[in-house]
Amino acid sequence: MGWLSVVYGLVSVFILVVHSVSGIGANWGTQASHSLPPETVVNMLIDNGIQKVKLFDADYGALRALGKTRIEVMVGIPNEMLASLASSVKAAEKWVAKNVSEHITTNNVNIRYVAVGNEPFLTTYNGSFLRTTFPALANIQSALIKAGLSSQVKVTVPLNADVYASSTSLPSGGDFRTDIHDYMIPIVKYLSDNNAPFTVNIYPFISLYTDSNFPVEYAFFDGNASPLNDGGTYYYNMFDANHDTLVWALQKNGYGNLPIIVGEIGWPTDGDQNANLEYARRFNQGFMNHISGGKGTPMRNGPVDAYLFSLIDEDAKSIQPGNFERHWGVFYSDGSPKYQLNLGTTNSGSLVPAKNVKYLEQKWCVMKPSAGLDDPQVAPSVQYACENADCTALGYQTSCGGLDGRGNISYAFNSYYQMNNQLDTACQFPNVSKIVKSDPSVGTCKFRIGIQPYYASADRKNGGLKSPLILVGYLILFLLTIL
Repeated sequence: MGWLSVVYGLVSVFILVVHSVSGIGANWGTQASHSLPPETVVNMLIDNGIQKVKLFDADYGALRALGKTRIEVMVGIPNEMLASLASSVKAAEKWVAKNVSEHITTNNVNIRYVAVGNEPFLTTYNGSFLRTTFPALANIQSALIKAGLSSQVKVTVPLNADVYASSTSLPSGGDFRTDIHDYMIPIVKYLSDNNAPFTVNIYPFISLYTDSNFPVEYAFFDGNASPLNDGGTYYYNMFDANHDTLVWALQKNGYGNLPIIVGEIGWPTDGDQNANLEYARRFNQGFMNHISGGKGTPMRNGPVDAYLFSLIDEDAKSIQPGNFERHWGVFYSDGSPKYQLNLGTTNSGSLVPAKNVKYLEQKWCVMKPSAGLDDPQVAPSVQYACENADCTALGYQTSCGGLDGRGNISYAFNSYYQMNNQLDTACQFPNVSKIVKSDPSVGTCKFRIGIQPYYASADRKNGGLKSPLILVGYLILFLLTIL
């Protein structure tokens, strides 16, 4: 597929915004083995001047911590719930009562949006949610009306940019995808009728990841790329072109004035050759500079409502789309900033780290010096560690891509050890591992110390030990080839 068509047919990720508050928002995901306490995250949001947050579910701890802060909240409904909400108004009313009304009235949470589903029309879902998204949207809206909240809380559906495409490879050729056009128009009309916004997730990184011919400079905002000429309107970056392809799609179908929220936008920092700190800083700072003047895009003047994707790394996310999925945060999982980023919301012009973070001890699990690379226990031990922890920083041109074989093995062991709260039994790979108190980090490859587990909710998974003695599989991972 040519890069121009990829500009308009994206795979995704997400960021969001609220119309009454200026400034950038952030996506707060919680798929982590060790989550920071919600109060710590909320204080970090406040310290960084982030006034809008998008959640992917209705996590009670997160919502309660957001109470009385005035931070505007978009609360999410997972795709797995769409069928039940679509089939029952009572189920929708129960959900709204528990996850919206109660938090607004009891905890004074400033909930402004309910996100019904998360990219439900993504092509990789093969139509699984096509018939349930709109009925669920309508039932949630009815429940909000019944609860007397419809003027304060608006419904929306965060959609991937792949719901629209261009027949001409130019923004002006934009329209909704032919195979879902008849599903999209009722949703768009319903949003318009209820004064609700269209939410879209735009990911230039994904186009670069999926198309080796995609021009790298067009993903950024420096103006170094050859512009796209659309009848005299010039597009110097992918974001503007993709955004305006949506504007044209809405306009062609009679909804040219429908408000647009960019529900997710960002750049990962590891797990792929193009996912690194410099590219992420360049993209996110470029985006902030691009929208700071409030001029908008060629087809849509005015401030851009957007939510960065994402706030914090999530080491328990699925890596099916790619190893980069666990590295979208502008903060590491412990709340420390990854790079210099000026959101225009702090006096320092820099990100403010999380405060009072409690770490585990300063110790690591590494490969025993006396163990040989040809030890028969090494391959299954590494495989087991990586299957049950996070080895996505290992690989070609990643942050730990320069490690030798022993370094790769040590990284895998330590990841498993930290994820399991440094239990002694988590560093008992048969005769090939040992605990050390000197930091084995090398260059850009950081052997991180885990944070203390947070046990507020039974729903949270904070690293349950799986004995490395029960080793499964004997496939040798790529990292063992670097000997």
